[in-house]
Amino acid sequence: MLKNKIRTIFILLALTVISCAKRGSISGGLKDTIAPVLKASFPKNLSVNFKAKEINLTFDEYVKLKNVAKQLIISPPMKYNPEVSPMTPSKMITIKIKDTLQENTTYSFNFGQSIEDNNEGNPYNQFQYVFSTGSYIDSLKVGGTIKDALNKKEDSFVSVMLYEVNNKFTDSAVYKSVPRYITNTLDSLKTFKIENVKAGKYLLVAMKDANSNNKFNPKDDKIGFRKQLVTIPNDSLFELKLFKEVLAFKTNKPVPTTGNKLLLGYEGDPKNLKVVLKKGNEIIPTIVTKFPAKDSIQVWYRPIKSDSLSLAIANGNYNKSYTFKKTEQKKDTLSFSPKTSLGLSKLDQFSIYSSRPLVKFDESRIKVTDKDSVNVKFSTSYDVYTQELKFDIPKEPLQRYKFHLLPGALTDYIDQKNDTLSYKVTTKNTTDYGNLRVNLSNVKQFPVIVQLTNEKGDVLASEYSDKATSVDFMFLEPAKFTLRVIYDANGNKEWDSGNFLERKQPEEVVYFPKEIDVRSNWDVDQTFDLSK
Repeated sequence: MLKNKIRTIFILLALTVISCAKRGSISGGLKDTIAPVLKASFPKNLSVNFKAKEINLTFDEYVKLKNVAKQLIISPPMKYNPEVSPMTPSKMITIKIKDTLQENTTYSFNFGQSIEDNNEGNPYNQFQYVFSTGSYIDSLKVGGTIKDALNKKEDSFVSVMLYEVNNKFTDSAVYKSVPRYITNTLDSLKTFKIENVKAGKYLLVAMKDANSNNKFNPKDDKIGFRKQLVTIPNDSLFELKLFKEVLAFKTNKPVPTTGNKLLLGYEGDPKNLKVVLKKGNEIIPTIVTKFPAKDSIQVWYRPIKSDSLSLAIANGNYNKSYTFKKTEQKKDTLSFSPKTSLGLSKLDQFSIYSSRPLVKFDESRIKVTDKDSVNVKFSTSYDVYTQELKFDIPKEPLQRYKFHLLPGALTDYIDQKNDTLSYKVTTKNTTDYGNLRVNLSNVKQFPVIVQLTNEKGDVLASEYSDKATSVDFMFLEPAKFTLRVIYDANGNKEWDSGNFLERKQPEEVVYFPKEIDVRSNWDVDQTFDLSK
């Protein structure tokens, strides 16, 4: 009996201890938010007369490297990138230099946000290791901001470069040579600062460098530049606007496709393109259209018996001739598809896309009716380049329109005709739309292009003004719009990009600082001060 009592007491004591242990257990501690600290470096940071081939950086805790290949910016750039290790957590980072260092040169290794503590990922922001192969550290700097020339949102990871202007400098340096100094905005900054620069004259360039080779490739890269050379020391802050150059026009060899059609790829602007197709000395009539969604054009011609044809291309100063064999290809068919949604807005035109270019139109075989089956007056126009047939009708609110095309209403370039086509569209009430008046103040010069875009930069509405300071946008679909004004310096009614070799800056674009909310059945009156 006593034994059982002792056993019971022992069990109760054990349960009490366990219970107390649970009640007093620690669930966690404060989250580590402190970045790692550099404890030592060998050779020491800011060393002069530097000759080492290896650098050791020791930290107060275990660190890891993250995206070091993209985050680490070395100025001036090295031909052979150094080896940075280890890739596993460690208290020491080792840098092995594989390049021959320039004499009397200050080098800067900016790690961006690539060094993090191992536990919580706290970055050692913008840590720089600097040394000089000469007797002193260059200490001058230059800074400024990065903008996109056309779009409101700037690019990330923009390289900003200084090219030293000396007896070896040429305008082609940005294409062939690496810069003397370089920095990068990384993924968050829209400002830049190049430090440890020596006094002198420089060309200041910003570049969205697609292949990270520190050289300008107009086909892939954006560029921004300071037109005037920069003399350092300089306390000014510089604004660089990135733009994509319009490439010089050139074509690829034409490819015969789907019967009597050539596909011609190109670079640049095909606006003034002229083509001449020949069978021997005989000129073959052609129709040129745009290939949808690609930088290619289509050259159409009627069926012809020939083993080979020649094609001559002319666009400004560009001239090119091709000879190609004509092969049997699968013939394409004539088809149609509506380019407009079933809901026709007040400002839209109903349009139909034709798979082959059209040459004849018989409006007597076309009928447009409303919801009461009453005939509606209409007119048509055809854009041969886009292969779109457009209908102009007096659109009434809350209507249903039917477009009925009888066989033979449309004829393509090889005399094929349409079968019966029928399309239905509806219109909204006028109260479903909003209106916006933009009042411009402090306009530097006319003409201007006033545009409404979405957050992606797609143009939703555009108006042109050569003197009016009030611009109206009527019947807008309810949305939040971004408002911008383009100073159309050459008056061609479109935004023009820049050109580095010509030292031509892109046309100026000014954005309204806030989104404009246009709601249904609302009239918005907005003042836009372009001086701010």
